[in-house]
Amino acid sequence: MTDPQTDPAGPALSAVAARRLAGVEESTRRLLQTVAGIGAEAVAGPSALPGWTRGHVLAHLARNADSLVNLLDGARTGTDIPQYSSEEARDRDIEEGAPRPVAEQLADLRTSGARFAAAAALLPDGAWAAEVKHRSGAVFPAAEIPWKRLAEVEYHHVDLDAGYTPEQWPEEFATAEYRRLAEKLAGPAGAGLPAVELLAVELPAEDTAERTVIGAGTPALTVEGPVRALLAWLSGRSDGAGLHRTPGTDLPVLPPLG
Repeated sequence: MTDPQTDPAGPALSAVAARRLAGVEESTRRLLQTVAGIGAEAVAGPSALPGWTRGHVLAHLARNADSLVNLLDGARTGTDIPQYSSEEARDRDIEEGAPRPVAEQLADLRTSGARFAAAAALLPDGAWAAEVKHRSGAVFPAAEIPWKRLAEVEYHHVDLDAGYTPEQWPEEFATAEYRRLAEKLAGPAGAGLPAVELLAVELPAEDTAERTVIGAGTPALTVEGPVRALLAWLSGRSDGAGLHRTPGTDLPVLPPLG
C-alpha cells in the first residue's frame, strides 16, 4: 500500500475527499430525517429492492458505513483491512439487523455514520492516496471512499420507498453518477442489459447539456430527459416512463445498479 504519510498526491485528494464528506453529511442528515418518520410497522414492509424489507436496506446502510471504516483504517495505517470479514458475515449481519424496531435502526444509522465521519477525520492528507480494496476485488484510492458512501446513501434512500425520490438527488451526485453508469454500460460492457443488447442508446440530459451513449455501435434510439430521470432509469430506480424516446418504444426496467 502507499505510505499514508508521504504520498505527494495526498493534499489534492484530501481536498476532494473533504468536499465529498460534506456531501455525505448532508445526505445522511436527509436519510435520518426520512427514517425518523417511518412508522413502526412500515419498517418491516417491502422496500423497492426485490426480497428486501425497509429494515434490510437500513441494516445494510449501517453495516456499509462500518465496512468503509475498515477501508479508512487500512488507508490510515498502511495495512490491508478487508471491507467485510466475509461475504457470509455481511449477509448475516443484514439479515439479523433487518427485523429491528425503527428506533434501533435509526440509532444504528446515527452511530455508524458517526464512526465513518470520525475515521475519515483521522486520515492525514497522504492517506487519501493509499490504495484500498473493495469487497468485489476492485482496487481504488481511499479518496473515492466518501463518494462510495454518498452513492450508498443516495441510492438506498430512494430504495427505502419512504417518500425520497430521484428528483431529490443532489445535481452533482446525479450528474456524476449518470456519467459513471453510462461509462460502465458503454460498448460491449452493456451487452448483457436488455436496453442495449441489440442497439446503442444515446442519452442526452436536457437540463445539463450532458450527452452520452450506452451499448455499442451507432445509436438507434435516443432517450432524453432531466439528468436525474436518466440516472433513475440507468440505475434501475425507474421504468423510464417520463423519458422521451425517439423513435417511440417501451423501455425495459433495468436491474438496480449503483
